[in-house]
Amino acid sequence: MAAGEQRIDKWLFFARVVKSRSLAQKLAISGAVRVNREKISHAARLVRPGDVLTISIHDRVRILKILDPGDRRGPAPEAALLFEDLTPVRADTAPVAVSEDG
Repeated sequence: MAAGEQRIDKWLFFARVVKSRSLAQKLAISGAVRVNREKISHAARLVRPGDVLTISIHDRVRILKILDPGDRRGPAPEAALLFEDLTPVRADTAPVAVSEDG
């Protein structure tokens, strides 16, 4: 394995996208994950910094750019350093302005 490469299931677990490594494996083989727009079908797919993941999970799509492979599943602030979230803000979750006129 080259420096900076890591299995997709391990990275998903370390980045706290899912709660367990087995759930990460199931997500990877389900077809719900794309690496650089290419659908993957196995949990052993290697990813590296710079790869962009498109993940369909919990009725939404997340787009994450890998910044670091990570060494462990740490606390959430540590996990947030492993990726840049490129997911666009959904229009239906934007705050609604309320006028004072009623």
